[in-house]
Amino acid sequence: MNFFELTDEQKDMQALMRDYAQNKFKERAAEFDKNSTFPQVNIDELAEAGLLGCTAPEEYGGLGLDYMSFIVGLEEIAKVCGSTAGIVSVHVSIGVTAMNYFATEAQKKKYLPGMCAGKLMGFALTEPDAGTDAAGVKTTAVKKDGKYILNGQKTFISTAGHNENYIIVAITGTNVVNGKERKEYSTFIVNKDAPGFSISKPYHKMGMRGFVTADLFLDDVEVSEEDMLGAQGDGLKVALGCLDSGRISIATQALGIAQGAIDETINYVNQRKQFNKTIASFQNTQFTLASMQTKVDAARLLVYRAAAAMLKDQGAKYSKEAAMAKYYCSDVANEVVRTCLQLFGGYGYIDEFPIERMYRDAKITEIYEGTSEAQKMVIAKAIGLK
Repeated sequence: MNFFELTDEQKDMQALMRDYAQNKFKERAAEFDKNSTFPQVNIDELAEAGLLGCTAPEEYGGLGLDYMSFIVGLEEIAKVCGSTAGIVSVHVSIGVTAMNYFATEAQKKKYLPGMCAGKLMGFALTEPDAGTDAAGVKTTAVKKDGKYILNGQKTFISTAGHNENYIIVAITGTNVVNGKERKEYSTFIVNKDAPGFSISKPYHKMGMRGFVTADLFLDDVEVSEEDMLGAQGDGLKVALGCLDSGRISIATQALGIAQGAIDETINYVNQRKQFNKTIASFQNTQFTLASMQTKVDAARLLVYRAAAAMLKDQGAKYSKEAAMAKYYCSDVANEVVRTCLQLFGGYGYIDEFPIERMYRDAKITEIYEGTSEAQKMVIAKAIGLK
């Protein structure tokens, strides 16, 4: 069996998501983008299809599939609607992954069935002064009378206002390590209706406009000890562990956008005529798209390597592979959509065709869940640079 040959289960998920994407999501994408509307109908349909809980164990309402099944399905969605792919990505690759690896049995029983049914789980690490430097978090969680009192602000939080619960990273104290005082971070599950919890108005973004983003405010929010995710002091371990998984899914979003752009461009150049022949027949067009497809196929191999069973599903350390996939896929996606838009000419600059939306959507893949520069830092450390 070839290392990257998909199993029957993986092929089934890929085919199912392709059907949803091409026959339902594709025609809705422009409207969600134009009005910055959260694609709730898409999320409801994906919950019904099982994708939102595809990697959760069956005993909690999931499908019990491997991460590759999720990845191949996510690419199909990203080909037609970046916003929907982004929402699903955070929920599954971070939310479900965090529950699978760090939650207690009681927490899994409490949260996973709802998550599989469509109750979204958000993730809140970033703050105004803590982006790439995750240790710059200032949100605090002070223990009092058997509960934790959370105060602080989180910024640029995906699907804010549409999540049922949020995974929040906060400072729970300090420890002395090698004679130096260091902050202790822990993670908590916070419900959207908790007193003192509020959400800002959504940001108006360049792209991924249906993938709503806003800030969170915590003002004396009480959280029970039972809703600490992972052990006290393991906050960054939980957060950064989930980000490795998340980076594979961001790479997949970029991959899907790039492949979607090529698919749209091939369809266009095969119909568009200049000088009494299709522009697909011009050598420049053929060489350009041949080059772009080669880069996308290479990017897909990096994603598959990071998501494959021997790396992701067997518990091996895969930070380098995840960073390489995210860095390269996001870089390729932006090159591909820019090049494809050029082949559309003036038509690529108007919203009659989806290529201009893809152009705007692709940029964020180089920024969120770790910038391209942050990925290079991870890679450099992994290959032995000091």
